[in-house]
Amino acid sequence: MKTIQSRRTIKQFDDRPIQERQWTAWLEAASYAPNHRMNEPWELLVIGPETRANLRHKTDFGGAPVVLALLSKPAATTSERDENVMAVSCFAQNFLLAAHEAGVGAYWASMGALPHNRAILGVQEGYDVIGIFGIGYPKDIPAAKPRTPIATKISRLP
Repeated sequence: MKTIQSRRTIKQFDDRPIQERQWTAWLEAASYAPNHRMNEPWELLVIGPETRANLRHKTDFGGAPVVLALLSKPAATTSERDENVMAVSCFAQNFLLAAHEAGVGAYWASMGALPHNRAILGVQEGYDVIGIFGIGYPKDIPAAKPRTPIATKISRLP
């Protein structure tokens, strides 16, 4: 509960590096996300300096030492596509929580879905870009923003 409730979106990172073995371990943990038919629809792109510069993120991903793009594989039907996107979103949340538990923060940007950014990333037709993630040690951790009480979101059916 504490890990879930204390995770924040981090917008600025310090210059401490993150070892590849660390973030790949978090990705491995993330792969335990629920996914229909165990199709594991996630794919990842490690974004290097040239691609990162071409993306022209307004803050250069807050100076994060690691930038990853998370993709959802193509699907044969609309329903299967929806299932894939949902599974990859669960993967993303698992990854964010694993990184947070290790004291690392993340910024989840949706800019990868824009056509010109898909082209920069070389994303093939049929793939969905779930997000581009800046990963690093936070410079600052923002306070929690108020949440709507969950009771207001619950409906009961007969």
